[in-house]
Amino acid sequence: MLEEHPRRIAAATAGISAARLRDEPVLGEWSARDILAHLRSCSDARGEFIPKILASQRPTLRAIDPRTLIESTNYRKLEFASSFRAFARQRARLLRLLQALPRGGWVRSAIVTGGGPARERTVLFYGAWLARHERAHVRHIERLASAVGGPSRASRPVRRGSSTRRRE
Repeated sequence: MLEEHPRRIAAATAGISAARLRDEPVLGEWSARDILAHLRSCSDARGEFIPKILASQRPTLRAIDPRTLIESTNYRKLEFASSFRAFARQRARLLRLLQALPRGGWVRSAIVTGGGPARERTVLFYGAWLARHERAHVRHIERLASAVGGPSRASRPVRRGSSTRRRE
């Protein structure tokens, strides 16, 4: 899924105007640009823990709330295309790291503090968290493409009746 999501977003948004990606509500008040900004913030907050875990032996890391982190970025103001290129580059770096990982690397861990009691989190935990979290948001962007007559989706159909949360 981590590899597939950027491709699905690119396919869903191909041919849709920058104005629609910026202004068309997809998820409550969120536009495709807002959703992408949220995904980037989550990748910064959660995905960037993976190289830190792999660089040190069981480091202690402070949890970062993506909702707080996004306030210190310009992600919400960037045009979709430039923001997506940055997201895709970040994902490509993460995938290169994960694809080269030996089997035992997936269980490398860190102690994560903040937001409650300290907890141990693994590379696998963060990779799976990103993939699961992005899945619903990718579907939201694909729905926009369907609603505005954009390209057809390159993946499975949206499951009706699944719950989604506006903010995670």
